[in-house]
Amino acid sequence: MLSDRIVVLDIDRWDAPGIAHDNRAVDDLEQGKVLYFPRLAFPLDAAETALLDPALVDPKRKNISLNARTGVLTGVAVEDARRDAIGALVRRYYEATRALLARLLPGYAAHLHSPTTSLRLHRIGTWQPSWRKDDTRLHVDAFPSRPTGEQRILRVFNNINPHGDVRRWRVGEDFGGLAARYLASIPRYNPAAAWLLHKVGVTKSRRSEYDHLMLHLHDRMKADADYQREGLQQSIDFPPGSTWICFSDQAPHAAMTGQFMLEQTYLLPVDAMADPGRSPQRVLRRQMAALHG
Repeated sequence: MLSDRIVVLDIDRWDAPGIAHDNRAVDDLEQGKVLYFPRLAFPLDAAETALLDPALVDPKRKNISLNARTGVLTGVAVEDARRDAIGALVRRYYEATRALLARLLPGYAAHLHSPTTSLRLHRIGTWQPSWRKDDTRLHVDAFPSRPTGEQRILRVFNNINPHGDVRRWRVGEDFGGLAARYLASIPRYNPAAAWLLHKVGVTKSRRSEYDHLMLHLHDRMKADADYQREGLQQSIDFPPGSTWICFSDQAPHAAMTGQFMLEQTYLLPVDAMADPGRSPQRVLRRQMAALHG
């Protein structure tokens, strides 16, 4: 069991009064743990609850997303007043997460950037992705077309299901042990190939060695049926009205059941961490040096 990978915090307000100087949350996050807030709800009014309809999602997209910096909303299938209402809902969630993180993780607050807010309306299992996009398989996050380089991926999730359905996750082992399991089998980084992928528009920026390793680690995990079945992991149910936070590029996770969720993504520079040495970037660098000299 990996019970120490889930840390329960008794906070029930997004402005989180009285915790601005508590560094334990930062320490737990940087160890790759999941912070779980069982009483931190994001209440919806009746009009917002009426928006929880998968038919409002563009069939070509998995989710509805807001770029909070530019205000661009994508993935909405309608052009009537419901589109504006959805935009207002996801922006309200973005603002709530900013308020929470400013209190909970004050050392990060000024450095968080590239906010993307996602409204996930499909029930897990009804969207049929390829195995690489199948998030019911344990994985760490890595983006094929959007290299992150020296940035961390911090995510804030909230279960807004109005029918009482839990969102079940599997959470896996420490990142260092995970990387050691697969690193020797990953092909070496080719800078010329990374340049070409960017040149022809496959990636939005040039993949670093870290991005290369993480994409292969992501794929190795998802393709390994024995690991998915027998690797170190635990299940946890996140009920409606609960929130959880993790560095999703470090904490192995899989979403198994549930429907209706809000999710906020931020990027954080590695150098803005309290201990950059704990980042996947530095862990992989050390392991690669030990492996190849």
